[in-house]
Amino acid sequence: MLLELTIALILAWILGTITGLTPGLHLNTVALLTVALSPFLLQFTSLQILIVFIMSMSIIHTFVDAIPSIYLGVPDESQVLSVLPGHKMLLNGEGHNALKLTIIGSFFSLLLSIILIPFLIPLVKIIYPIIKNYIGWLLVVVMSFMILKDKMRYWNFILFMLSGILGLIVLNMPNINNVLFPLLSGLFGFSILLISLKNKASIPKQDLTKKLNVKKSTILKSTIGATIAGFIASFLPGLGSSQAAILAQQFMRKIKDDGFLILIGGINTVNMALSLVTLYAIDKARNGAVVAISQIAKEFNLQFLLVSIAGIIITGGVAVFLSLKISKIFSKIISKINYQKLIIFIMSFVAILVFYFGGFLGLFILLVSTSIGLVASLKGVGKNHLMGCLIFPVILFFLL
Repeated sequence: MLLELTIALILAWILGTITGLTPGLHLNTVALLTVALSPFLLQFTSLQILIVFIMSMSIIHTFVDAIPSIYLGVPDESQVLSVLPGHKMLLNGEGHNALKLTIIGSFFSLLLSIILIPFLIPLVKIIYPIIKNYIGWLLVVVMSFMILKDKMRYWNFILFMLSGILGLIVLNMPNINNVLFPLLSGLFGFSILLISLKNKASIPKQDLTKKLNVKKSTILKSTIGATIAGFIASFLPGLGSSQAAILAQQFMRKIKDDGFLILIGGINTVNMALSLVTLYAIDKARNGAVVAISQIAKEFNLQFLLVSIAGIIITGGVAVFLSLKISKIFSKIISKINYQKLIIFIMSFVAILVFYFGGFLGLFILLVSTSIGLVASLKGVGKNHLMGCLIFPVILFFLL
């Protein structure tokens, strides 16, 4: 049992790191492949081991996936909002510190959420039936406030609606794989990379010795905010990490870049971990990894939950060490590379992946979403308004 568990954890850490670092390779692909192979795998191991494998792989992914977002500007769904503050710190020689902030958020929010699990299980059973019918209106109120709160409200609204309509169309397209990849890469990745290319930006030498100056109060506030927002996202249908981050951002006043990166890192990890609580408490799966677990474990009992928590705790500690090591490697080589050529290579690589997964239709989505992202950059509109691509469809899902 111990040997099987050790092998499963090591494989989970390797695969979770690969999916986290590789644009276009989605965690859900590996999780669902595990489901497909489960009849064969269960001849050699137990159901508990497979569950620990899937969750450990998912947790380490949530730590590592901030690296390509910060260093390369290629985000996945859960990290799209970290691109801009992370990229700013990278151009100031503090890419490693930006990564440290997301790790602080992931690790401390993970610990806090695990401590709270005994209280959250009954809370989910009570809150879910009450709040599920009002989440659409809550999002309407929050997004209205976000759009109207500054002088750019006209462009805020236009870009929210443009990205929202695009998201609605794209998410309902049949016969296209990894549809979020071209959508989010264009809105949040390509648009920033093109601006950097136009301005002939260069990445300075990354200072690994520079101390991370972040207030303890910022860590505490962002960790609590991330835990609450991640918990909400873990049991409400259609509400992912990015939407939860938008909600948390509106309620946490004057949060700076350091606090925001902690928040994003924490929400991503908490959402993944506490999705198990939702599965256990109300038998609902809210993400691909937990859907995979629900398919191989027809009844997710307390024993499965406790074993999974043990695996998550171990993985959280390993993820901190591994993420920091990989970040140091990126920091040492990123400034030695011609940034203009690197941008062209990244954009070409992403375009090839988009074509592989979605053909010419995928490339068209990438082109349109990049155009909208460029308008936001040129008009000085906050990239958070482009989260309309995911939030607008969710609002319609709840209200219609």
